[in-house]
Amino acid sequence: MRRVAMTSLLVEAVWLNDADACTLEELAEYSGLSHAELAELVALGAIEPDRGPAPGSPAPAHIFRSQTIVVARTARRLRDDFELDTQGLAVALNLLQRIQALEARLAAADARLPHPV
Repeated sequence: MRRVAMTSLLVEAVWLNDADACTLEELAEYSGLSHAELAELVALGAIEPDRGPAPGSPAPAHIFRSQTIVVARTARRLRDDFELDTQGLAVALNLLQRIQALEARLAAADARLPHPV
């Protein structure tokens, strides 16, 4: 009889919806990126906060839509898999966002075309 090694797989699930928001600290915790990496990705425009710091607040505290966790996790996987620096991550994320937008436009155009049955 062949013995199969069993490994446990830890899966962390986060429920995301449009109404939820998260802080930079939560984004770092859920994505695996450091605060510095996330701050640089924000500065480069690769990750956009939903709203910036409150006027007159002593420390900058960006608030992000919870869907940003997906983008940040993608950035972490790209960093780990391809050993990209933060600027490389910004380029890769921007290209992925452009691809997704083009795919959405293509799907919308395809939906308007008549399809024979």
